[in-house]
Amino acid sequence: MAKPLETEADIRNAAVALLARREYSRAELQRKLGGRVEDDAMLVRVLDQLEENGYQSDARFAEVFVRSRLSSGYGQMRIRQELQRKGIARERIAAVLDAQETDSRALARDCHQRRFGDRPVQDQKDYGKRMRFLVNRGFSFEDARHAIRCQGEETD
Repeated sequence: MAKPLETEADIRNAAVALLARREYSRAELQRKLGGRVEDDAMLVRVLDQLEENGYQSDARFAEVFVRSRLSSGYGQMRIRQELQRKGIARERIAAVLDAQETDSRALARDCHQRRFGDRPVQDQKDYGKRMRFLVNRGFSFEDARHAIRCQGEETD
């Protein structure tokens, strides 16, 4: 088991070590470090200091996370859900997603193309498989239906 964090310096060092590897939301840091800290108030103070000093930022975390997920072929519904699970406020999620100005239909078509190529839909079972894949990736039913219907078409 990891060593308990007894002082503010220990907590700060552990948090900075985590943040050196990747961005974390405040809620993630609190969850990761909370089990190793006896005094929750001390943890909150350290996290406040890290935020004030610019080491940790939920806005920066959300921007990086959204860019990463969009480039990996995930839809906005899935991204929104994952960010909520990571403790990001709904208003911040909406702002970050709006700032990205993405075309969800184009993203769904690209995702469908990468997964299924130019192979046409064989039957109802195959259509259902494709729909489930796209909806599980976070695309709306309309975007998924459009991606399957427009398969192989070149659009600008």
